[in-house]
Amino acid sequence: MSAESSSRIARLLSPLLPSPVLEFWAERLNPLLSLERVRAEVVERRVEARDTVTLVLQPNRLFRSFRPGQHVNVTVEVNGARLTRSYSLSDIPRADGRLAITVRQEEGGAVSTQLCRNTRPGDILELGQAFGEMTLPDAPEGDYLLLAAGSGITPLMSLTRALLAGDAPVRVTLAYWAQTRAELCFLNELQALARNDHRFRLLTVLTREPALMPGELSGRLSAEFLAAQLPTLATQQVMACGPFGFADSARQLLQGRVRSFAAEAFTLPQTPDAETERAVTVTLTRSARTVTLSSAQTLLEGLEAQGIRPESGCRMGICHTCSCKQQTGSSRNRLTGEWQDEAGSQVRLCVSRPQTDLTLDL
Repeated sequence: MSAESSSRIARLLSPLLPSPVLEFWAERLNPLLSLERVRAEVVERRVEARDTVTLVLQPNRLFRSFRPGQHVNVTVEVNGARLTRSYSLSDIPRADGRLAITVRQEEGGAVSTQLCRNTRPGDILELGQAFGEMTLPDAPEGDYLLLAAGSGITPLMSLTRALLAGDAPVRVTLAYWAQTRAELCFLNELQALARNDHRFRLLTVLTREPALMPGELSGRLSAEFLAAQLPTLATQQVMACGPFGFADSARQLLQGRVRSFAAEAFTLPQTPDAETERAVTVTLTRSARTVTLSSAQTLLEGLEAQGIRPESGCRMGICHTCSCKQQTGSSRNRLTGEWQDEAGSQVRLCVSRPQTDLTLDL
C-alpha cells in the first residue's frame, strides 16, 4: 500500500482509535506512516572514511526540513532498548526531501555502532526535528573560515556545500584536522571543489601522521598555524566544530580578532578532579524516587548509572531534549561554570552537575 493511501486511512481512523493503537497499526500498514513521529527510511549507505558512513534518509511528511549546520536526534533499538543520540546533517536540503547524516563509530558507542555496522538500506529510523543555531544567513557574503576537527567536519561539510551551491559572493577556507589520512571524510569531493571553484580553499591537517600528500599539513591549531596559513583574519566569519578542547582553543585564538565567531563542541570538558566529588541526594517527584548521585558527574550520567533513562539527545547541551524543571537545590553548568539555583528553572541534565541536594520534575 502506498504511503499516501496509508496516510489517508490513518486520518480517517484517528477519531475512532486511541493514539497508541493507531500508531501500532499504522506502522504495520507502512513503516514510515505515523501521525506523531518522524520516521525515515534508509535509502543509501556510503562509506566515507575509516569507521565512518553516510546514511541517506527519506523521512515521512512530519519532518519540517532543516538549515545547513543543524542536527537531528536519531533513535534506534539496540538489544531491545530505544536509544537516542544526536547527529549532524551533512548535506543541504534537497528537492526530493531526502537528508543525510554522517556517523563515525565510537568505541563503546551503542548507537554509532548500530548505525555504522548494522544499518542498511530499507531500515527505518526515528528522527527528531532539526535543531542548532550555527547556521548561515539567508544571503551569505564575504570571507568564511571553517575549522573542523574529527567528526566536526559533518556540519561544516553541510555549510561548505551550502555556501558553494550557487553563485554567492563568498570566499571559503576549510581547515580540516584529522588524526590520520584514513579518517578524512569527503576528501575526493573537497579536493574537487578546491580544484574547480576559485572561491574555495582546502587545508587538510594531520595530527598523528606526517604530511606526505600534496596540500597536506601537520600539527595542531595554534597561533603559529594561523599566522602561517591565514594571515588576514579581520574579515573572516569563523565557524568551528570539534572536540571541546579544539573548539575552546579556536575561541581563545580568534574571538575578538575576526568579523564573527561561532563554535560547537561534540564533547564536554573534562570532569573535575576526584577530590571535589561528593554525594548528593536527588529527589525525582514524578517517579517518586530518591537517588544518591555524584557531584562529579552530570545529572544525566548519574541517573543513567542508577538505571533511570530520561529522554536525551545530543548530550552536549544543544538540543534541550533532556531539559527538566529544577524545583529546589543548586546545580552547575559544566560548559559555562555557572550556578543554577533559581527554583523552577530549566536545567539540561546532560551538562549540569548537582552541587547540593536537588528536587527535579522527573
